[in-house]
Amino acid sequence: MLIEARHLVRRFKRETPSRGFLGALTDLVRTRSEERDAVTDVSFDIAQGEAVALLGPNGAGKSTTIKMLTGILRPNAGTLTVAGLDPWKDRQRHVRNIGVVFGQRSQLWWDLAVIEGYDLLAAMFGVSPADYRSRIERFDAVLGIGPLLRTPVRALSLGERMRCELAAALIHKPSILILDEPTIGLDVAVKLRLRAFLTELRNEGETTLLLTTHDLGDVTALCPRVMVLAQGRLLHDGSMASLLGTLGGQRVLRVRLRTPAAAPPGAIPDSDGFHLPFSGDAAEPVRAVLAQFDVEDLRVDDPSPEEWIAKFYEGPGA
Repeated sequence: MLIEARHLVRRFKRETPSRGFLGALTDLVRTRSEERDAVTDVSFDIAQGEAVALLGPNGAGKSTTIKMLTGILRPNAGTLTVAGLDPWKDRQRHVRNIGVVFGQRSQLWWDLAVIEGYDLLAAMFGVSPADYRSRIERFDAVLGIGPLLRTPVRALSLGERMRCELAAALIHKPSILILDEPTIGLDVAVKLRLRAFLTELRNEGETTLLLTTHDLGDVTALCPRVMVLAQGRLLHDGSMASLLGTLGGQRVLRVRLRTPAAAPPGAIPDSDGFHLPFSGDAAEPVRAVLAQFDVEDLRVDDPSPEEWIAKFYEGPGA
């Protein structure tokens, strides 16, 4: 396995200030603190070439997990290896295997032209001139970064900067690409362009993708496998289809009739027919409706993935 995580725990200490004037005076000489687990007993494996989405509400432990994978944070307990290395202990060697794109942070130098930042990264990672040229040409062909290369990073729009950031993360051809909210704030055209490039990269099978996002469009377009974190614990590890199947959810059969008729038991009449809530497979309710009514049109509406995932975050009884 390329990534092996076993029983990861990451704990943070948080100061708890005392209330009132006397409490504030006390805190001047002695502060109280409490420990909180951001990640609790999380285990998973990721193979070379997989594309995995890490989902969860704010505060679920996604960014903490990413920071442990990149070597920024050390686990308080458990073991973690990435390409056979401990990301914290072997950080210098480890960073040669990974590329990272943070939607809210830049890895390029703010006052330098984009190409100057690429030159520095290529030199730092020891990329040969021939490989460097071929990669820049490919990034230009797919991401359209050519016209931006002489522009200072500070002068780029958000969409332009994210295209350039993605290319920067891949200059040294890492075996793992970690994307933390890479499409946040981007318009639809730029989003589709990034997705197309990442799909091409995934299909080549040489680069492992790990994506954290709140945009389920990114997930369904890129990641066959989904891991869901909530309150620091791993609640689901499998396909999106298996996640939605676990959640269940109310589906609706909407029927338009040629000939007016009374709605069947459990259905809700509307202007030109009725709609029938149901769960599970659609074959049986569709068959029953077609057998009993003169149907002009029908369709099955599913809850949006966003609604189902929100239900999962909120827990049972929500």
